[in-house]
Amino acid sequence: MSRRHTAIRRLGIPAALVTAALALAACSGGGGTPAPSSIKGVDLSGQTLEISADWSGSEQKDFEKVLDGFEQATGAKVNYTSLGNNIATVLGTKVEGGNPPNIAVIPQPGLLKQLAQEGALKPLSSDVLSTVKENYSQDWIDLGSVDGTPYGVWFKGSNKSTVWYNADIYDEAGATVPKTWDDFLKQLQLVSDAGYAGISIGADVGWPLTDWFENVYLRTAGPEMYDKLSNHEIPWTDPSVTTALQTLGQLWGNSTLVEPGSAQRTFPETVTEVFGDDPKAGTVFEGDFLATNISQDTSAKVGETAKFYDFPSINGSGPTVVGGGNAAVAFKDDKATMALMKYLASPEAGEIWVKLGGFTSPNKNVDLSSYPDDTSRQIAQALVGAQTFRFDMSDLAPAAFGGTEGSGEWQVMIEFLNNPTDVEGTQQKLEQAAAAAWK
Repeated sequence: MSRRHTAIRRLGIPAALVTAALALAACSGGGGTPAPSSIKGVDLSGQTLEISADWSGSEQKDFEKVLDGFEQATGAKVNYTSLGNNIATVLGTKVEGGNPPNIAVIPQPGLLKQLAQEGALKPLSSDVLSTVKENYSQDWIDLGSVDGTPYGVWFKGSNKSTVWYNADIYDEAGATVPKTWDDFLKQLQLVSDAGYAGISIGADVGWPLTDWFENVYLRTAGPEMYDKLSNHEIPWTDPSVTTALQTLGQLWGNSTLVEPGSAQRTFPETVTEVFGDDPKAGTVFEGDFLATNISQDTSAKVGETAKFYDFPSINGSGPTVVGGGNAAVAFKDDKATMALMKYLASPEAGEIWVKLGGFTSPNKNVDLSSYPDDTSRQIAQALVGAQTFRFDMSDLAPAAFGGTEGSGEWQVMIEFLNNPTDVEGTQQKLEQAAAAAWK
């Protein structure tokens, strides 16, 4: 999705007028929405705040509706600017020039850490932190902290631990939703026995394969080892990586389960292979964003033909999610800035976008009934209900290792998909690439 547009928010409505309007609506039987409890009674009339994010298009419009709620409750004016894919570069320039926005909503923990270590960010006030603790699990609080100091409010989340399946094919094959890795392989075999490939994998570039590895590694090695590997505090030759690759090899090396041609297939093509008019496979793994691909690229209906289940447990692992998100961080610590940060940490703010669709909140107190359909509700429930949440490991790594086509982890994982018996050689290549990137 293009994120190059820039827009400025319109003027807000003074708090006194809104209060009067809400009171009038209540007296006349109208429906007005009460001010969020997090900022109830806060009067910021005459104040202007600047907020930036990478959202544009429909996402920008939806976020602006969230900001409307703050304007209407406080009387403040909020100007929104989309910084698109260049958010890190533009923010860096603004910080260097002494003109950062009050708040930015950023998509990478690495950028949050960098800005904090440079002294550009302001820690969450005690009032904001209290709201965060009330509404977020400790994993999300830790993810927004640097050296024990909390800076981030994770406003948007994503679930990359979803396995999508063609319900018609599963019914035909007599396959059921698996809970464990061993059962997962058994169900894929049933689909294969019915004349379809058990699963379609697209690996013309390596990023989908890194998501596979992260989900398996977090379940086999646990969150502490995941953190160490994410920071390259242990080498990729560690035995925990061996176990994860061997587990992946059980699937990737089984030609009776995996649709042929994975190395040449694009990720969008895997979606049509499973949900197109002439499906070739029964299953595809990827994050919650796959629902959009299904809706845009096929005639399958999400929640009907196209359904998903949680990535299966391995060796008794509990509810676990690998994901991503967007965190609000503050460059100023005045009353208005922290009031907006507190608002973004509230369930009321999250529910505004949730009801519009295409949005998952990591806020555990957002009412699940606010989600517009069962599928989005199921995705959110898995995200906020996870015992363990960890951010996408490749997004935490230097781009040279975790985000560059044709090199680093992307390329090595493609090579492993093509030769899943070469576990030791794969680990050596991964460690060599990681050592060079972290140097």
